[in-house]
Amino acid sequence: MNLKRQLLLVSVLTLMLPWAGCEFIRETEVALRAGQQQMLAGLARAIASSMTQHSDEFPVRDGMFGVDDQLYVHELDARPEIDGYFNDWPLGEPALRTLRGPDGPVRFAVGKYGGATYLYVEVSDRNVVYGRDRVVLASSNPPYLREAFLFAAEAPGRLLSYRQTASDPEPVAEATVAAYWQDYPRGYRLEARIPAGQLGTHLGITVVAADDAIDGGTQVSSFIGRFPGPARGEIAELMRIAAERVQSDMRLILTDADGWRIAHAGELGPGNGGGDGPRFVQRLYELLLEKGDEAALAEPHSSGREQQPYVTAALQGRESGAWFRSTETGRAVVAVAAPIMDGDRTVGAVVLQQGTEAILSLTNEGLSRLIYLTLVTTLVVAGVLLGYATWLSRRIRALSVAAEDALEHEELNKALPSALADDEIGDLSRSFSWVLRQLGDYNEYLRTLASKLSHELRTPLAIVTSSLENLEHESLDETALGYTGRAREGADRLRRILNAMSEASRVEELMKDAEPERFDLRAVLDSTVAAYRDAYDNRTFVFSGDVDDAFVKGSPELLIQMLDKLVDNAVDFSGSGDTIDIELARDNDALALTVTNPGPPLPERMRSQLFDSMVSMRSGKDSKHLGLGLYVAKLIAEGHGGTISADNVEGGVCFRVTIP
Repeated sequence: MNLKRQLLLVSVLTLMLPWAGCEFIRETEVALRAGQQQMLAGLARAIASSMTQHSDEFPVRDGMFGVDDQLYVHELDARPEIDGYFNDWPLGEPALRTLRGPDGPVRFAVGKYGGATYLYVEVSDRNVVYGRDRVVLASSNPPYLREAFLFAAEAPGRLLSYRQTASDPEPVAEATVAAYWQDYPRGYRLEARIPAGQLGTHLGITVVAADDAIDGGTQVSSFIGRFPGPARGEIAELMRIAAERVQSDMRLILTDADGWRIAHAGELGPGNGGGDGPRFVQRLYELLLEKGDEAALAEPHSSGREQQPYVTAALQGRESGAWFRSTETGRAVVAVAAPIMDGDRTVGAVVLQQGTEAILSLTNEGLSRLIYLTLVTTLVVAGVLLGYATWLSRRIRALSVAAEDALEHEELNKALPSALADDEIGDLSRSFSWVLRQLGDYNEYLRTLASKLSHELRTPLAIVTSSLENLEHESLDETALGYTGRAREGADRLRRILNAMSEASRVEELMKDAEPERFDLRAVLDSTVAAYRDAYDNRTFVFSGDVDDAFVKGSPELLIQMLDKLVDNAVDFSGSGDTIDIELARDNDALALTVTNPGPPLPERMRSQLFDSMVSMRSGKDSKHLGLGLYVAKLIAEGHGGTISADNVEGGVCFRVTIP
């Protein structure tokens, strides 16, 4: 991974800023919500204490009846039409209470509006028997005997209801009651309107289904209570008291000891939850912050009975609270419930609810600012780090390229980039420059070593040679003559080495003093290659040079000397009978002379040092070779304004010289 990507990855750490900010906002909201809940609980406790003086208004639990035996009479906001349909009731489907019947569920609801009580019953019945299937609404005012309203239809449509009293068992038609019977695929529906003054405080519903298998027989399929149970509903006096105690943007609900809603007042605010900001901010808010249950659970229950856990806890004598939030709108509601006590007896509960729009708006606004600030900060930091990484990597790359270029062109004393900088890259550049200067001094020492040695050793060698010549004129035995002969051979070999060492110096001097002339390089190569064929009869030389104009300007003797070095190298690294290819071709504005020979490939580590002074690849008996031949060839090629290089080819090595 390069430097830019590393720094770009480091810039991602700035994303911890929004995480820390969101954690702070979360804790802030929790603290604000807890404070609001405590304030609301204190208010609910005060209202519950004040309601104790009105405990006689709360319904008394009748031990003879269970909660399931009680009907709830809803307060309706509009008058339903008596047509057998429930869709015009201002309650909704969840308000229907459901019981199990023989052929399926029996659903019903009771409401009151404008001095009348409304009844809706939906019965699942696979076999409707007109005239015998009926619905009975029982009513009583204990301790008085009960009476009942009977609804049986001879056919779908409006029907005549009957009233039956305990004193007169014979049903009597009741014209003040309006009713309608509506069939539907799974059974029938009944809707009726009864004047409120004709019903008592206790109500019960019985559904009777006739059985055709038994002549005249009937069976009870479902019912509510064996006798009419206490009816529950909102109490006008408690509604008035609740309206006096509720505050703005709050909802107050009063329940009896069984959780039936007997009064409510006030409404929550619009509850936009601070949703005026961008949609993506709201979505992020929902993901990051704690969610509660749906806010709809805080609404008064459509069945009339409040059974939320925090209300149940209050009816058991414990103050409790809950928090609701909508996952769709973000609307949140804090709700608390406090018990209403009459001595040691719990007669009901006070439920207070308040929206948290202020909290949500505050946290949502803070989250929006945090997101925008973090986004800008992250982009700026990432851009700055990316720019800095680009500038830094360019400096390092320039230093690397300059160092490689200096080594390749032997410009070891050149200044490297960033040498004047005061940072670590400047220190690295100065260190590289120092290393290159040391390397240049060492290379210069190696280049001049041969000429220095040849100069220093010539005088001692002359003394040794003259001494050996004088000894040869003395009378020596056979053993001494053998020693002097071997000493003369060693001196002759040493002289040849000194001549080779001084050759490079002579070539440099010849290059400076030679008068360049224009000559045909192809003609020179033709005669030279012919001489190689005679000199190396165990090698095959192939020359190709289809070049129309092969005239160059320089020294033919030096170019032939350069070719001698290349051919000598090719012969040394090839075997007897091998073919050495020499080719002259045009290369743009220059001539390219190549010498290709079979043999071992060049090692990669020697490619850059092959043409240096005193570098040799020979092994075995020639391992003491000084390695000056290719160095001389390089001097001649560069002295003519050309270049020399070597590359591995299939089955051997190719030396290439370009001459302008």
